[in-house]
Amino acid sequence: MNVQSLRRASAIATRNLQQTGAQQVALALFLDDVPVEEELAAQAQVEGALLGTYAFKKYLHSDDNGRGITQVWLVAAKASTASLEQAMHKGSVLAEATNFARDLVNEPPNVLTPTELANRASAMAKQFGLACEILERAQMQELGMGGLLGVSQGSAEPPKFIILRYQGASKSADKGMALVGKGITFDSGGISLKPAERMDEMKGDMAGAAAVIGAMQAIASLKPAVNVTALVPTTENMPSGTAYHPGDILRIMNGKTIEIVNTDAEGRLVLADALSYASKEGLSPMIDVATLTGAVVIALGNTSAGLFSNDTELSDEIIAAGTVAGEKFWPMPMDAEYGEQVKSDIADVKQTGGRAAGSVTAAKILEHFVGDAKWAHLDIAGTSYVDSKKPYQEKGATGMAVRTLAELAMRRKR
Repeated sequence: MNVQSLRRASAIATRNLQQTGAQQVALALFLDDVPVEEELAAQAQVEGALLGTYAFKKYLHSDDNGRGITQVWLVAAKASTASLEQAMHKGSVLAEATNFARDLVNEPPNVLTPTELANRASAMAKQFGLACEILERAQMQELGMGGLLGVSQGSAEPPKFIILRYQGASKSADKGMALVGKGITFDSGGISLKPAERMDEMKGDMAGAAAVIGAMQAIASLKPAVNVTALVPTTENMPSGTAYHPGDILRIMNGKTIEIVNTDAEGRLVLADALSYASKEGLSPMIDVATLTGAVVIALGNTSAGLFSNDTELSDEIIAAGTVAGEKFWPMPMDAEYGEQVKSDIADVKQTGGRAAGSVTAAKILEHFVGDAKWAHLDIAGTSYVDSKKPYQEKGATGMAVRTLAELAMRRKR
């Protein structure tokens, strides 16, 4: 029995009670034989209850919409009320932020366009007291964001670059950490068109963006004494007469060029601009989150996300935060030899390194754009979506990495 077991048990129990028509649930917190701190157990049980009863039903014409659990009670053996209430609040905040991210990913792509994603991020920022700025195409052109602009060429939907800022430390402190999320609201593959089968799931290619936006909601609510900036490059990747081509060379914001080999490897292009932006602002550490490669699914399946980093201490911090959050990350190699696969004869770097070690070579490409910052890349392609119901995950979006990123921000000291 551990904290994740408690989270799952709470989810299963609450979901089953909800199916009976119950609207209030009381969860018992008796830990005599469980090696988990009382506050963490309380947090996990609240998270499990709220995550386990989540369902995305807004497009169903059904009489039972809106029904469900409205109140969760915690029954404890000890009267440490204040600390338990604080833990329950944290669990509620993290679960609600995760469910917000799930909602974003589960939305159909005709609704959640880049513009709509920017609107929802802006509305969340206003509600939770975050600073928000949305860069338009003209501003991207001024900044030289050739990756994001190149990918967006094939779509009728305009690209957006979302900036969210949380100021929890004094303004005299360092600029703080950057969270970067890949925001491809629909990925057809572009001219390198994907197969039709399961293309509908490519509405979820903005799960990294959803994770970062959701994490910022949680951070704004929990108010850690750190500064955090979220950067979300968002666009569609579509085929058309104006789409970018295999063979093109795009110039990224930091001045480096990328030789395009496959237009379906678009995520690294938009992330390159966002990481360059973070580098220019002097943000460190940088953590990017993306459904970046199918190769990571082959390597790790649907249980662990791939963790790629240039800093062992940062990698260890993420794994520790993920353990508390119930999210698994597996450290992957970043040896210099993998960089040989993405060398180009005609540009600074090649967009893909072939099938071998595909998730690693994708990370090596991103490494070109982080400057001197401590950096980690989380490839959540295998963990952002589930095909069948799990203990606290309805079929669909998981909200992967929201709780880990928020926990990481809470643990960092400035």
